[in-house]
Amino acid sequence: MKKLLFLVVAAMLTTFGVKAQEGYDDTKHEIAVSYGYLANSQWIDVFEDMATIMAGAKLDDEKLVGPLSVEYFYHAKNWLGVGGIFAYGKSTQDIYISSSKSGELKHTYYTVMPAVKFDWLRKRYFGMYSKLAFGATVRTEDADGESDTSIHPNWQVSFLGLEAGSPTLRAFLELGTGEQGLALVGVRCKF
Repeated sequence: MKKLLFLVVAAMLTTFGVKAQEGYDDTKHEIAVSYGYLANSQWIDVFEDMATIMAGAKLDDEKLVGPLSVEYFYHAKNWLGVGGIFAYGKSTQDIYISSSKSGELKHTYYTVMPAVKFDWLRKRYFGMYSKLAFGATVRTEDADGESDTSIHPNWQVSFLGLEAGSPTLRAFLELGTGEQGLALVGVRCKF
């Protein structure tokens, strides 16, 4: 996963050098990589963990990865981008029954969502936007060697997105709700 993230960022930086001479309004495409906090899937885990605890088990030593997202938008208009989002997340916990470790509980999430982005302030070095996405998550649960896979609908609504940087390479922060998280930070390349 770290190699993939490195390759995506390297590709974004290469594109930045090629398009550095053009103006911001010339950009039609954008690719972003982000990391979020408190995704929908993590909330689902919390409620399932409560049911597990009520059944007499104890969960400990939780490790979370993600949501790590990659998104692409094509700007049909200066203010309107259409595209998609791929998000990945994972959680691992130790299961204890009667004070002894009985195994691990792993959840893995793969989410694909078509999306729309509304740029309501589009300046050369700063921007503000909102984003809507709706799609599906493939969720895999692995506990004590038994695996279960399910699919459920998912979304992302980013009420406020702030981006700043050069016309073609920007850092961003989004606040909203959904599979990318309540808050997410990342880097976006426009070309």
